Amino acid sequence: MKKIEKKIKKKIEKKIEMNRHDGRKILFVATVARHFYYFHLPVFKMLATSGWQVDAAARVDLNAALPYTNHVFDLPFARSPYNAQNLCAYRQLRKICKEGRYDIVHCHTPVGGLLGRLAARGTGARVIYTAHGFHFCKGAPLRNWLMYLPAEWLMAWLTDTLITINEEDFDFAKRHLHAKHTAHVHGVGCDINAFGGMARTEEQKDVLRLIYVAELNANKNQGFLIRSMPDILQAYPNVRLLLAGSDNLSGFYQSLCNKLDLQSHVDFLGERADIAALLRTCDVYVASSLREGLPMNVLEAMASGLPVVAVQNRGHAALVEHEATGLLVPKNDSAAFAAAVARLLGDASMRNAFGQAGRERAKLFSRGRVLRELREIYDSSSFSEEKEAKRLFPASRGHF
Repeated sequence: MKKIEKKIKKKIEKKIEMNRHDGRKILFVATVARHFYYFHLPVFKMLATSGWQVDAAARVDLNAALPYTNHVFDLPFARSPYNAQNLCAYRQLRKICKEGRYDIVHCHTPVGGLLGRLAARGTGARVIYTAHGFHFCKGAPLRNWLMYLPAEWLMAWLTDTLITINEEDFDFAKRHLHAKHTAHVHGVGCDINAFGGMARTEEQKDVLRLIYVAELNANKNQGFLIRSMPDILQAYPNVRLLLAGSDNLSGFYQSLCNKLDLQSHVDFLGERADIAALLRTCDVYVASSLREGLPMNVLEAMASGLPVVAVQNRGHAALVEHEATGLLVPKNDSAAFAAAVARLLGDASMRNAFGQAGRERAKLFSRGRVLRELREIYDSSSFSEEKEAKRLFPASRGHF
């Protein structure tokens, strides 16, 4: 009997050792695959080239494949946590987590974070959740606090590492949520080298261009920019506002432009694949969203050398240094916003100074730095023999 036990123990130890070096497995969970495609492919690449098996579970809303993944599970996630589809998605995800025997399950987005953490419980996986900006925050509507805070408070108990991407969320999580560990990571990482300084041509200089790159929706609040345009045009009649992003409001903002007779001053560009080149044709980056975690669009604009005028919120304030890399204005104050834009448009030296300072500040949020921070979090998992035995041989419950 002792011989058999010794033989089994050696076999387990061998599989544990192989798993430590070549077989570590991670499952990423988010509501939609588009989230991974736009924000996390560099992380997938880092892990895959280090020998990890990288799997992803999400509602597949892409025509393109997800590079660096071994398996992509298409689940019927819905954005609303109250949609019945999510029950079906949870059942499938629970099965994937149980059978996958993952070392880490890394969850993103509110619904993906909720269902992913529930599905991973009791599987032996280390559970990580990245909060890309809590929906409850200073200035958020009461309904956001009532809807999202209780869920985040409960789910924190099932979270081994809670990652936040701005200081306000980090401070809140440390004080009020109860994950085993709370970490701060500098966003999702900006490819600084992909964005050069501004290089406008002489022909472009007869038009002053403002730009905002974001999906057209209520939170991004492009209507605020449109309603600010008449005041801006009084000072600078040659201004154009460029809005790049898919339309999630079925033409509502175009109708607002027509109502205000701004058709010749606002361009709706749709979703674009040439953002870096587009930013180089512009003078000032504007940002109007009501809520942000750490906005990649603002970070890319700063990396391009654009000065920023942004509505005050925690994500904008984490990036934009007032009177150094741009100007922050109070929420819903279109007069103050128009005045800040006009101030920058009228002072080329200020635009250049803010732009250069912004480019330097953007380096603090570089892709390389974020990958190093995440690598440290992933590698901090200690895979004890008992834990590995439970994962590899669940029936044994770790007993030799």
